[in-house]
Amino acid sequence: MILRRISFTLLSLLLLAAALTPIRVAGQFARIAPANTTNGYVARLLINETPFPGERSYKCESDTKAAMLQVLWVLYSRIHHIPDRYSQWQVAGVRSSNIIDVITGTGGRPQCEGFYRDARGRFVTEPRVEERLKYLLQIANYGGKPGRFANLLNYAQGLADAYLKGGIDEADRYAGLKYVGSVRVTGRGYSWMTDLDIYSPGGNFISIPSADDGALGGNRFFTLRKNPQ
Repeated sequence: MILRRISFTLLSLLLLAAALTPIRVAGQFARIAPANTTNGYVARLLINETPFPGERSYKCESDTKAAMLQVLWVLYSRIHHIPDRYSQWQVAGVRSSNIIDVITGTGGRPQCEGFYRDARGRFVTEPRVEERLKYLLQIANYGGKPGRFANLLNYAQGLADAYLKGGIDEADRYAGLKYVGSVRVTGRGYSWMTDLDIYSPGGNFISIPSADDGALGGNRFFTLRKNPQ
């Protein structure tokens, strides 16, 4: 009888604890491919370059998703849509059709902060990139159903997966851009930077105005002059 009473009491405490503890199913709602895979590396860049709920510059889920898409289009255009009168080296700082090279840079010209190749040539990220991703995944996989964090993480991974399978499903919103003010431009985005006036790639890069959706996810996107100076 004493053993039964202790067992019943223990069971009651366990049931009470379970009722008071939020449901947490790790890894069920959002997953990101490993950092040493191409699709995992690309997804990390899209996540790293855009804001999530609670972070500075976050507006809404659709704004962050739009920024992820346009970052991927910049990478794609730096490989597949180099305008006439420009070389890939001038636009992207590389001569390569490999998206990893476009992200990390080659020849001592880094392109995306926090993303680089180590001394053995492996593509890696700075610890802060992985720490933030771990934090975002913990939030995404907490609770009983997927929310905004899971949606955004899965969207980034989906974009990376689709790219490596043969392309990007959604359209490049800057593809048809012909003029910025009175300046003729090539269309398409070829660079992005934090949306502050102090940041600019300079040279023949032209800031895409907000009226043409040039500001997305806390970033300002840039196209190129049609006639290089």
